[in-house]
Amino acid sequence: MKKILFKGAASAIPTPFTDNGINLEEFKKFLQFQIDNDIDALVVCGTTGESSTMTKDEKIEIIKCAVEVTHKNESSTRKIPVIAGTGSNNTKEAIEMSKIAESLGVDGVLVVTPYYNKTTQTGLVAHYSAIAENIDIPIILYNVPSRTGVNISPETCFELSKISNIVAIKEASGDISQVA
Repeated sequence: MKKILFKGAASAIPTPFTDNGINLEEFKKFLQFQIDNDIDALVVCGTTGESSTMTKDEKIEIIKCAVEVTHKNESSTRKIPVIAGTGSNNTKEAIEMSKIAESLGVDGVLVVTPYYNKTTQTGLVAHYSAIAENIDIPIILYNVPSRTGVNISPETCFELSKISNIVAIKEASGDISQVA
């Protein structure tokens, strides 16, 4: 049986910037607001969090901050999972960022399909399999073909579901028949 990462709603947290970089104080306020209002999970470094415009160091800074804020709040009756966007069009980079996120204490990763490359379905299986083999935490596939140029087919999704730490999909294809 697969590990359930969370039940309910997850908020994609935006990353506030100043002219000098990330505004961590405002970011902490965003996190705390979600926690105070009983969110079930937090997603950082996703597309809402402007991950494509962030450096590796900025992503690490955001992930560290989110883990610290949620751990500070763990004295409450429930644990709020932190999910970090670690995807890339470069498999080695996605593996590296996923390993870093895992070492920083996230509960799972959200991995977008490799953008721009327009990989085959076999390539998608190879990409996600390589990431899964290098981390122990749950992986959420992120299918957003309008942004990446590639769609995870239902058959490929089924194949990927056989990998023990691939536990969910964020499906943003807009194709209701595919979702069905």
